Amino acid sequence: MSNKNQKGGIVYSTNPDFHFEKEVQEVSTLPPQQQNLRVQLDKKQRGGKQVTLITGFIGTTADLETLGKLLKSRCGTGGSAKDGEIHVQGDNRQKVLAYLVQAGYKVKLAGG
Repeated sequence: MSNKNQKGGIVYSTNPDFHFEKEVQEVSTLPPQQQNLRVQLDKKQRGGKQVTLITGFIGTTADLETLGKLLKSRCGTGGSAKDGEIHVQGDNRQKVLAYLVQAGYKVKLAGG
């Protein structure tokens, strides 16, 4: 793994007072009509447990977490929202799909 990707090309500095500061640029959240979300069932690396995975969200972390919290409460389960993905515990594809379509998102079922 290369440090170049993580630190924007800085590999080594001879300056003893140098502190790397990564610039984080948050993308503004697109309106629901412009979002292309994919809903799929995922079981990989989860000990056989099923998770409904929502990917493709473009926006701020706060908006992602808000949508994740809303979907989890609609399904009555737990989950998480991080790294641009929303995980809802269990097979809740139909509930998630119905809510997102009702909210105006462009949604596709992905995977078998």
